[in-house]
Amino acid sequence: MSQPEAAERAEARTREAAVPLGDRIAAFGPVIGLVLLCAAGAMLNSDFATLDNALNVLTRTAFIGIIAVGMCFVIILGGIDLSVGSMAALIAGCVILFINWAADAFGSPLLAVIGGAALAVVLGGVFGLLHGLLIAKGRIEPFIVTLGTLGIYRAYLTYFADGGALTLDNALADLYAPVYYASFLGVPIPVWVFLLVALTGALILNRTIFGRHVQAIGSNETVARYAAVDVERVKILTYMLLGLCVGIATLLYVPRLGSASPTTGLLWELEAIAAVIVGGAALKGGHGSITGTVIGAILLSVISNILNLTSLISVYLNAAVQGFVIITVAFLQKGRR
Repeated sequence: MSQPEAAERAEARTREAAVPLGDRIAAFGPVIGLVLLCAAGAMLNSDFATLDNALNVLTRTAFIGIIAVGMCFVIILGGIDLSVGSMAALIAGCVILFINWAADAFGSPLLAVIGGAALAVVLGGVFGLLHGLLIAKGRIEPFIVTLGTLGIYRAYLTYFADGGALTLDNALADLYAPVYYASFLGVPIPVWVFLLVALTGALILNRTIFGRHVQAIGSNETVARYAAVDVERVKILTYMLLGLCVGIATLLYVPRLGSASPTTGLLWELEAIAAVIVGGAALKGGHGSITGTVIGAILLSVISNILNLTSLISVYLNAAVQGFVIITVAFLQKGRR
């Protein structure tokens, strides 16, 4: 081992030793919470600890989990995106309109569905690019940009749907349905896609220069600029990445109901942010993990599932529970380094 390598390893051990014991234990908080919740759910209702229910929870987690992977990058960067639910709703509406039109225009329902799925990802990337440009080049706060687009996206969907709902034609809905309802090796397709997105996200965050730049900017943007990091480019790419995740989640969601309405994707932004925060990401940026985000997303779905199975409180209070979780975790983070 060369002397520089030895010095680097020694420095890494010193940094690890300097991490307070409480912070090390807190890193396992989401896992411990998930295990305790599963144990409580099994005791409260025997139907909870079944394979069918576990697959149902994971399938419903997939949409928010995929978005949360992209949101994890944005929060680590030190940003926020409040528009993901409205973005998903508008993308879903555009995909449905396109597929219904393309089936006749192309003369091939299958080609129309494939084109619609591709359109979902493209629109997500375009919307994410728009956010990134406004934030990085326009120097507008992420909160303001995404709060504005939140209203814009949902308003346009309401306009396209004329206040009602956009629906896939029956034959096209049946053709598209396997994307959500089909399984591979006994596991639903959305769960496989969620796993693939999470693994890709973890690889990008932990094993690429881009991932290190995201963390550097979130830790200290000024220092990152002095270190010759192209901050504007990284911000644009990060919001594009989130947009792509929203597009992927939406193309999986559309065949579930085959429709889009002004209530589609409502409060998805709350669930995605909650998953990232519960997973241990720092609200101020600079720290977070895809693994923690995945566990956070599953944990929130387990909470909702337990509430649905046991009727401990009204299912209408699910969003309130998530809000309390965000506030509680944010409060606990104040005492951590």
